[in-house]
Amino acid sequence: MITSYLKKSLRTILLLLITASVLSGVSVFAASDGALITQHHWSAILPPLIAITFALIFREVILSLLLGIFIGSLLIVDGNLIQGMVQIVTVHLLSSLSDSSHAAIILFSLMLGGMVGVFSRAGGTEGIIQFFSRISSGRRGGMILTWILGILIFFDDYANTLMVGNTMRSYTDRLKISRAKLAYIVDSTAAPVASIAFVSTWIGFEVGLLRDATGGIPGIADAYVLFIQAIPYHFYSIFALFLVLSLAIWQRDFGPMRKVELSTQSGYDPSRLNSSIEKEELSDVSRHSIWVALVPILLVILSTFIGLYWYGKQNTGGNAPLFEIFGAADSTKVLLIASFVGLMSSWLLGVTLSRISLRDTSEATLDGFRSMMPAMVILVLAWSLGNVCDSLGTAQVVVDAASGILSPHLIPMIVFLISAITAFSTGTSWGTMAILIPIVIPLSLDLSTGAELSELVTHRIFLASIGAVLAGATFGDHCSPISDTTILSSMASGCDHIYHVRTQIPYALIGGFSAIFLGYIPAGFGMTPWISVLLGIGVVFVIPRFLKGKMSNSA
Repeated sequence: MITSYLKKSLRTILLLLITASVLSGVSVFAASDGALITQHHWSAILPPLIAITFALIFREVILSLLLGIFIGSLLIVDGNLIQGMVQIVTVHLLSSLSDSSHAAIILFSLMLGGMVGVFSRAGGTEGIIQFFSRISSGRRGGMILTWILGILIFFDDYANTLMVGNTMRSYTDRLKISRAKLAYIVDSTAAPVASIAFVSTWIGFEVGLLRDATGGIPGIADAYVLFIQAIPYHFYSIFALFLVLSLAIWQRDFGPMRKVELSTQSGYDPSRLNSSIEKEELSDVSRHSIWVALVPILLVILSTFIGLYWYGKQNTGGNAPLFEIFGAADSTKVLLIASFVGLMSSWLLGVTLSRISLRDTSEATLDGFRSMMPAMVILVLAWSLGNVCDSLGTAQVVVDAASGILSPHLIPMIVFLISAITAFSTGTSWGTMAILIPIVIPLSLDLSTGAELSELVTHRIFLASIGAVLAGATFGDHCSPISDTTILSSMASGCDHIYHVRTQIPYALIGGFSAIFLGYIPAGFGMTPWISVLLGIGVVFVIPRFLKGKMSNSA
């Protein structure tokens, strides 16, 4: 293992040095040729292109983003290796961290992660799960309950995966539901619901990328409002959630999942991971624990809506429609305040109701902070790469190159496919979003405008392209065997990882194809997303109904 790791590291360093040397020559040639980088030279596309390519090859998003920043910095200084390396830290990374809105998004994400850490330590999430586990019976009821819990724990995909999988495992075992089916339900409700929830640990990341990519573009709504407007275009996430419910209601399966489910009902679950440590019973928590989780979550949601209305009303004078009032609010400031309220309330309730010590509260908060650090690193690097691309004029180069060959009607579909492939290859949805959003937003706007499409169609293509990046990243991440959420779903559910991947992919493909043909292609021609959503939900409900063979014990 060590030898393999050293070989991989040496190969990466060698490729890095070769790339840097080649691009140093490219930069010098470009400058000497009179085609300055600031005039949108073709080499401006190299930083994001190299970031995507290396992410696909090495499956290391942080390394790929760093390499993209380095190459871009090298191009900006005309191939001066030392100066380019220095500017990575002194210019690009520093400017990303010194921006007040960026700092606010980092604080929001950290505090929300801290809140989750505190009420999880206090038994709040398990309290919610145990409360609902008393009201279901039978296989159908057990799967629907697991689906409901996956929807309710919307604030973080990691918390969702770990808590629902670990707590429901012994319960679904008693109902003869395979570990593979439990892992599928857990995995298919965690990221999809967190990616479209109004308040979650994802939202700071997504809103931050949108705010950075749309800054300076006239006529664009506030980043938070833009995120809300794009939710109906998250076709895959929506279809994946309803497909789980459909399979539970109709009690039908196909492919590898059907074989595992039939075997489990016969008394042997081939997908069960043999482990010496199993959580056979639900943990004992106090009767107050459910409120330790519910109150902070509700306060964050309530504070967000009150804050958006309050600040928006101040900025508009209070005479504008509600939508414009929300759009005029500083969503970054509002989310920061709401997350602080949530964190403080989780502290207070954890100490007073669950009787955890102040030391445990502090440790749980730090654990929550630490869980968010990888995402924060990716976010800072994404902002830095965005700064580099702005300096090079990357977006304009891409638009100029694609405007003559790419139909604006196909942009949402193509963006979904590219996003899905990138996320599948890298195993990360966040890294995929970080790379693609800064490119897709100006591309979709400029191509639609250049084709002289109507304002309504242009706006829908724009929103569909945003939704395609976010939903495509979720779809690719879902299918990827190297995805952290896929691995966590297997681990938390006690399922063999290969079984989870093999049994989940056929269902994910149903959602993916439905999103393409019923969602993104029609959206590219200006069809309202609500028709696509209704058609897609209908399809994912109908398909399982006509699958051959019904599972037994479906009460």
